[in-house]
Amino acid sequence: MSADQWITLLAAIVGGALRVGAPFLFVSLGECLTEKSGRINLGLEGVLVLSAMASFGGAYLSGSPWVGVLCGALAGAALASLHAGLCSLPGVNDVATGIALMLLGTGLAFYLGKPLIQPQAPQLPALALGQWSSSPAVQAALQVNALLPLGLVLAGLMSWAFANTRLGLLVRLAGDSADAARALGYSVGGIRWAATAGGGLIAGLGGASLTLFYPGSWNEGISSGQGLIAVALVIFARWSPLRCVGAAALFGGAGAIGPALQSVGIGWGYHLFNTVPYVLTLLILVITCRPGSVAAGSPGELSSR
Repeated sequence: MSADQWITLLAAIVGGALRVGAPFLFVSLGECLTEKSGRINLGLEGVLVLSAMASFGGAYLSGSPWVGVLCGALAGAALASLHAGLCSLPGVNDVATGIALMLLGTGLAFYLGKPLIQPQAPQLPALALGQWSSSPAVQAALQVNALLPLGLVLAGLMSWAFANTRLGLLVRLAGDSADAARALGYSVGGIRWAATAGGGLIAGLGGASLTLFYPGSWNEGISSGQGLIAVALVIFARWSPLRCVGAAALFGGAGAIGPALQSVGIGWGYHLFNTVPYVLTLLILVITCRPGSVAAGSPGELSSR
């Protein structure tokens, strides 16, 4: 390839990491908050798909993408709250409930979103970060989702809050030792409900990123399993919000390899390269989830199950 093609390829991968990685970032931050409290939400795929549909529908009906973002966040919080409520019942398993909620969320989204497949909704504005370059490829690649800076700020705030605030310490306490939290007089169920609902709200912003920025439309295959991949991404990030940023960029870049190669005229293996995020997920699970071992950084309540 020529030097211009290499520049175009690298710019496409970086741009793809920023675009494709945005939903990964929000969903992984949401799951990080949930798991820090000692609860797993495997229903994130349903949360992501339902919030994507709600975002698109809200933007289409209101004419404002920001109303759509609010609708997506609220839809994610509502489904996650249902998960939290069910998990608080005696004898209810987090994993089984999460799978049921995933099916419920995707089913609701597919049913309610049928009329939204053809229409176009107002899109979120793009932040043009590539104006410093004279290369059209670089300028196009650095058209950044307006929600991405919010995700970066959220990652920093969550990391700071877990280490320095009373609420953050309570979430960590509930996740590391529910008995200790109860002994101190705190409601473990209440903490986990709030963390799960908050995680769903953050994940809902990822759904808004999908339908209101990239790819910027609503269809039933919009998520491509990103909600489930985010669970592995949190393990890879060792339950650190700041590491979730790097992990989301890695997965976003991996997902952008196929389209980036196509942009420079290399069509062979396009669909093969689209499997890279799923291969990464399998590798992470194989490496980190070994029988008898506990992943570093894992909340104590999760590792004891």
